Amino acid sequence: MLILKCNHKNENMFKPEVYAARRKRLREMLSGGVVLLPGNAEASMNYPANTYHYRQDSDFLYYFGHDHDGLSGIIDVDEGKEILVGDDVSMDDII
Repeated sequence: MLILKCNHKNENMFKPEVYAARRKRLREMLSGGVVLLPGNAEASMNYPANTYHYRQDSDFLYYFGHDHDGLSGIIDVDEGKEILVGDDVSMDDII
């Protein structure tokens, strides 16, 4: 399992501060708990290496701004933390 902090450099449509402000606004609207925003994974057509054009989940993209497959975002409202979670890169991903 790969865990990334949300303050790393990424290639977003907007500046990272925009996404941080959106997550903060969401936390302020909730009284507590944990929000899970699963991103999309690639979907294969007829075999694993033949995938449809990738499209990230809109909610995940709105709050985290990452267009990479296999990621999920966690917003801990009580602790004020945000975490991106995903799988490590495998040999199949490299090849």
